[in-house]
Amino acid sequence: MIELYESQRAMRNMRKAAMQRGVIAILDVGSAKIACLVLRFDGTEKVSDAGVGSLAGQSGFRVIGAATTRSRGVRFGEIAAMGETERAIRTALQSAQKMAGIRVDHVIACFSGAEPRSYGLAGQVEVHGQTVDEQDVARVLSACDVSDFGHGREVLHAQPVNFALDHRSGLSDPRGQIGHTLSTDMHMLTVSGQAIQNLAHCVKRCDLELAGLASSAYVGGIAALVEDEQQLGAACIDMGGGSTGISIFMKKHMIYADAVRMGGDHVTSDISMGLQVPMTMAERIKTVHGGLVATGMDDREMIGIGGETGDWEHDRRTASRAELIGIMRPRVEEILEEVRVRLDAAGFEHLPSQQIVLTGGASQIPGLDALASRILGHQVRLGRPLRVHGLPQAVTGPGFSAAVGLCLFAAHPQDEWWDFDLPVDRYPARSLKRAVKWFRDNW
Repeated sequence: MIELYESQRAMRNMRKAAMQRGVIAILDVGSAKIACLVLRFDGTEKVSDAGVGSLAGQSGFRVIGAATTRSRGVRFGEIAAMGETERAIRTALQSAQKMAGIRVDHVIACFSGAEPRSYGLAGQVEVHGQTVDEQDVARVLSACDVSDFGHGREVLHAQPVNFALDHRSGLSDPRGQIGHTLSTDMHMLTVSGQAIQNLAHCVKRCDLELAGLASSAYVGGIAALVEDEQQLGAACIDMGGGSTGISIFMKKHMIYADAVRMGGDHVTSDISMGLQVPMTMAERIKTVHGGLVATGMDDREMIGIGGETGDWEHDRRTASRAELIGIMRPRVEEILEEVRVRLDAAGFEHLPSQQIVLTGGASQIPGLDALASRILGHQVRLGRPLRVHGLPQAVTGPGFSAAVGLCLFAAHPQDEWWDFDLPVDRYPARSLKRAVKWFRDNW
């Protein structure tokens, strides 16, 4: 998939080797911040051979180091300046290693943006024996005919979301069951190959080995959605600095993902231009005084806009909170309207449950949940990441959902449940051989 590795399978072997050493780093490369967590595994994270392991496998690891730094060189969730991003990653990693008191060589990274696209695949085979075994599951997965997703794009996630045996659908694990015809539905997520290669190259320049990649929208949903929401159907809106990730979960699997190339930084930029203040000042004003719902008191609540220009009259200006809300609200409404378009295109209203969970750093703007509920037309709640062992209080906010979700992804990656050897020789058809080749290259 990347020049560093022949396939994602080789990357997973790297992850296993790192976990056997007991320590691995988690890296969330965002547009606003770069977060790094150092995990220590105690050997209890293995998935049972008899079935599928738990999603929330917090018992397998402990956070022993955590650090965050302001992101540099990342725009819309993609690397725009390699040198600056490298320095920011080194800063976060060194701080986390110092807190953990140990050196880390392997890292699992997640990123947003990169123009994600979702595809639904289907495959069907006849069961050879009386009961379904691993070979039958491998054959039906490789029987999924992959559409041409375009040049310059790479498969990031590919997971079976449903199995059907004869006329019984909704099976999560068909192994050991009696039947004749096995079929499956898969979800495949592709992203821009250039964005992946840039991130892999940047990690390599930091003297690290890349042991895994994930989409921020996916891992953010793992951390912010509770188990019932993942089972019944829910959408996770991860509002970051440079982009807003959208993921829809059903039966504990991601069935759709997309991204809007707008986030909290665009709100900050609007404040900066509207009030004629620097970006750092605009960020502080947004954090301390920001909001989306104006009341009668907001006309009288004045915000001091300090400055360092040397012009005394210019540096002692004030603006009302109602004026600030008037600047912030149109941009947030624009982001939510774009999210609504993506959800409608995905058929979100047809799910049994239409819960929407807002997470990410930009989701903390006061009044956002009420505004989102009105624009999106569904029940909305604010989501915080699950508590995992050893996680410092400073990194338990919504802005760290992706980092915490990546910890859970590292402990229990869903794609490894179905990592069987694929019987290439049994397929005479060219399309099936192409599907098997894709499966080998990208899984």
